Formats: sequence, structure tokens, C-alpha cells
Amino acid sequence: MAKSSGTTTLRDRDASRFLAQATMGATASDISSLQRTGYTAWLGAQFSLPAQSHHQAYLDSVLATGASLSDSHIAHTFWKQAVTGADTLRQRVAFALSQIFVVSLQDGTVARYRRGVGAYLDMLGREAFGNYRSLLEAVARHPMMGIYLSHMRNQKEDPSRNRVPDQNFAREVMQLFSIGLHELNQDGTPRLANGAPVETYTMDDIVGLSRVFTGFSWAGPDTQNGRFHGYSTPPPDPNRDVLPMQGYPQYHSLSEKRFLGTVIPANAGNPDDNLRIALDTLAAHPNVGPFLGRQLIQRLVTSNPSAAYVGRVANAFNTGRYVFESWSIGAGVRGDMKATIAAILLDRDARASPSLRSSTFGRVREPILRMANWMRAFNARSTSGSFLLGTTDDPSSSLGQTVMRSPSVFNFYRPGYVPPNTGIATAGLVAPEMQIVHETAVIGYSNYMRSVVQNGAGSNSPRDIQSDYSAELALADRPDALVARLDLLLCFNTMSSTTKTLIRDAIASVPLPASNQTTARTNRVLVGVLCALSAPDYLVQK
Repeated sequence: MAKSSGTTTLRDRDASRFLAQATMGATASDISSLQRTGYTAWLGAQFSLPAQSHHQAYLDSVLATGASLSDSHIAHTFWKQAVTGADTLRQRVAFALSQIFVVSLQDGTVARYRRGVGAYLDMLGREAFGNYRSLLEAVARHPMMGIYLSHMRNQKEDPSRNRVPDQNFAREVMQLFSIGLHELNQDGTPRLANGAPVETYTMDDIVGLSRVFTGFSWAGPDTQNGRFHGYSTPPPDPNRDVLPMQGYPQYHSLSEKRFLGTVIPANAGNPDDNLRIALDTLAAHPNVGPFLGRQLIQRLVTSNPSAAYVGRVANAFNTGRYVFESWSIGAGVRGDMKATIAAILLDRDARASPSLRSSTFGRVREPILRMANWMRAFNARSTSGSFLLGTTDDPSSSLGQTVMRSPSVFNFYRPGYVPPNTGIATAGLVAPEMQIVHETAVIGYSNYMRSVVQNGAGSNSPRDIQSDYSAELALADRPDALVARLDLLLCFNTMSSTTKTLIRDAIASVPLPASNQTTARTNRVLVGVLCALSAPDYLVQK
């Protein structure tokens, strides 16, 4: 089946593959709809959907009942929006951003402000289709980031007390959020001097920026000392956990601030002015386009993008515009996220059929996305309406990953992770998600999904989240047709003949009696779905 999409021909396989990269998982109706509209119309519609504060609103509704918040509530609202939200591209990009601009509930102090973590997720969603410069400031000012990377209540130097500004955020905002460790060419390859990579910043740059990030703390109607320190006098603003941090001039360093070729003279400006200069400097750095672009490509499309692919995405970031056939997107301002995202998803490398056959193209699907794929592909619904699937950290009995609970600021896995003693390492490639793949996780995932596929997911009895296999049940007496449907929904028709045969034979091994076939047909579907979700063809997104 093929439908016209502008000047291209969009097959069901192409639609399913695009949605695997651009959403939290394809549904059969999504595939058909995309075939009718084409890539650009779909992207335009997604970009036009307004951002909403779904997560904070849900957490506020929980608090209104008198209940206390837990990490599970963050997971509930994440799953609900991932599965039911019309803004599925925004949710996928926000999830990717949450793994670059990391805040984690594993930090005990952050976990005291779960409402703030929900607001942080909402902020990433709002900024996902805006401008990188705005995103960077929203991250830098968010109180959850201020707590997590300790620049909230960061004070100016005081030699009499042997106190210097905290350098944590100053280091990470460069290393992880903007320019990286080494200077890059626009295609993402490292710039070399005498055969060695050139470092992007020095210890002096960290010191200079650390002085910029002093004097910021909780929002409120005044800048009294007690409010800066979070004391009860004056009374804390009830929304301080969700409002951007504000500047407190009395705690801001007045020393000279030198960083990345920029100099803020001593006694110049206030906390807000100096922050603006610092973030403008970071956002304008030539590394940002290839550095951020490569990571977003890794999160959405492939772990090992070609230099040319990175270069084309960096160009869209730098110019703020992307053109595909006769369609153009972007405001023409450096850092335009819509242009950057469109460039990632519509690039020739992302869309070309040869990529499907390349042994170096694609990415390992992480557990959260596998679960979201299952929910969306099989029209999962929540009995409670709240998608009561909580923390799933344990790799031996669960997914081994929970949203907003990464073990460190470096995410669940590093973008440059190389699994040791593997063919991936020999080939000089990276496989970030493999950092959380090990024997226990592989067995744990299979056992967990066996239970989920059969019984549903989440708390309560019966389990709160239940799939709808009615379309699959209609094909239970035709194993080849059932495999074909699973292939399209989960693997965009890339299952190998070997995998198809194995799954088909597993399905056919469940006998269908002459009468009362309900149980047997159900078991056939369950076997097929579980085998597909466990197949290498699914676990690696090409």
C-alpha cells in the first residue's frame, strides 16, 4: 500500500518507521493518517499543537485530595501523556531533552519537590519547539536544576570564610548542556591541533562562570535574605518549586568574570544581566549546533550519525530554518528547535531505505520507549484514567528504567558509551543504551513483558493498564497475517525472514480446537506479541 506525500511516495513501512523515530510509538491509525497527510503536514500539525502543563496539573490534582506525592505519581503522568497525548512529537522530544538536561529524583533533595519535577517536565515540553537560547535559560533558572546542580543559593566568594562559588553548574552547563568538552567542526568531528582535540574550556572558564551563577534562589515577591535561604520568614512563595529562580543582588559576585572569551568587568551588572550575557555567550558558541544536534539524532534516530548528517542538522540549527522539498520551517533565528527537529527527522539519512540495511545505522530502544510502544501499538487504556504504572527501576523484575530517575547527571547512559569487547567496539561505534543492557536486564525485561502482555501493567487488580488485542485476535487463525501486522506496528516491516518464521511457528504451535477457540486464539496473540517485543528486530530501531 502506498500513498502520495508531496513529491514522494509514502509506504506504510515508511510511515511506521518515521513514527518510531518521531513519537512515543506508532498506532495503526497513526500509520494510516500519516500516509494520507505526508511528513511535512504531520510535522506542521504537531508543531502547531499548543504546549500544556499536563504534569503539574495532574500532581496538583493529587495534592488536592490530601495525598502525598511519590515518584510513582511522576511516572503516572508521564505514561498518561506519552500514551494518550495528541502532542506525541512534543512528548518524544521532551523525553529526549530530559535525558540531556538531566534532573533526577534519585537526588533526595529534588525528591522533596516532586511537583517541581513535574513542572520541569512541562517546561521541557514548552521549550521543545521554541529556541535553544530560551530552553537554556529555562533550564538554568528552574529551581529543580538549581537544587540538582547546586547553583540555588550559590553565594559570592568570601575570602574571610574561605568560601568560593560552587562550580558544579558552571561546569555541567558547558560540558553537558551546550558546548561539550572539545571544539567541533560543524559536522561534529573534533577540531585538532597538532593531532589532538582542542578543549572547549579551561578551569578559568569554570571559575568565571561560577561567579555568574551566584545570587539565584527561590522566587518570591521580595529578595530578603530569609527568602534566599529558604527560611520560613518571610513566608515561602507557595509556587516557589515551579517558578523560575530570581536574582538576589546581595549574594551575587561582583568580581570580574572571564569565560569563553567574554569578560564581565568587576562591579558590573546584576545577577540577571550577568546571566543573560553568560547564556548569550554559550548559545552563540559554534559547538552548540553539532553538539546538541548529534545528541538529539542519537535520541531519535541513530546512535552513530554520519558527519554529513550532523552537519546538515547543525546548519538548520545555525540558520534557524530547514527546507524539505517545497516546505520550509523555522523562524530564521539561530537555535530554532522546530527547524532542528525537522532536519533530524526528514534528513536523507533518516528516511533513506539503505539505512535499513546498514549494520551501523539505528539505535537500541531503551526500556521506557519499548513500554510506550507496546501501550500505543495495542491501544492500551487505563481503568483509573491515571495510568498507574509506578517506578520500574529494578532490571531483574521490571524495566530497569524510570522516567526522571537517572542515576546521575550523565543520564541512564552516556552518548559516547562503547560496550567493551564487542563488535561495536571493534567497529569504532557507540551504543549508548547498551550501558543499561546486561544479562539481568535482558532476562528481567523478557519476564516482565511476559506478564505485561498477558495481564496488563500497573497497580490494582486487575491491573490498571490493559491492552486491546481485538485487531490481532481477528488474525489468530492466520499466523502469517498476524506476524505481518506485528511487523508493521513494531518493526516497520523490517523483521528478518528468520524472525518471521520463528514467530509464525511459535504462534502456530498453539493448536486451535474445532470449537471454543477463545482461549487458544488469545494465547496465539500473546505468544506473537511477546516474541515480537523480544526480537532483536524490535529491540534495535533501524
